[in-house]
Amino acid sequence: MEAIKGRRSVREFRDGRIPDDHLMTVLEAAIWAPSGSNAQPWEFVVVRSRDTIEKIKLFSPGLFGDPDALVVLCVNKERVKGRGPKELVAVMDIAMAAQNMMLAAYSLGIGSCPIASFNKTAVKELLNIPEHVDPILMVSLGYPEKWPEPPRRRPLEEVVHHEKY
Repeated sequence: MEAIKGRRSVREFRDGRIPDDHLMTVLEAAIWAPSGSNAQPWEFVVVRSRDTIEKIKLFSPGLFGDPDALVVLCVNKERVKGRGPKELVAVMDIAMAAQNMMLAAYSLGIGSCPIASFNKTAVKELLNIPEHVDPILMVSLGYPEKWPEPPRRRPLEEVVHHEKY
C-alpha cells in the first residue's frame, strides 16, 4: 500500500542516470502485468537519447521535464488479431503494465509519469515502429526534483456500492 499511495506523477526531474539494471527491473515488472487470454500484447520502446526525447517533446504536449528515459508502450496487433474485443482488452493490458512499471520505479526511488497526450503517428514514424504495432501510452522516468503531494481522493463511502449501485 505504501508504493500505491506514495507513487505520484513526476513532471520535474533532476539530473541523474538510471542504472541499466534498475531500468530492466522496471521493464520486467511490466511483463508481469495481467493480460487477457495471456496474449501479452505489449512491446516497449525505451528511449534514452536526449536528442530523441527532445524531438518527441515537440509533438507530445503531455511530456514535461527532462526525464532520463522514456518508455513507449505499444500494442502488437498481431498478438490480438482475430480476437474481437481482445483489442480493447489489449489497451487495458498496456495500462496495467504501465502501472506495474510505475510502482516498480517508485520502489527504486525513480519518478514516473504516464503520458497519453502525444501524436501517435509522429512517435511511430520517429521510432520506426512497424505497422502492426501501435503506441498507446508513454511513461517518463527519472529522479524526481521533488515528490509531489498527493491529491485528494474520494472517500470509499462515496465510491463503493455494495450489492447494488
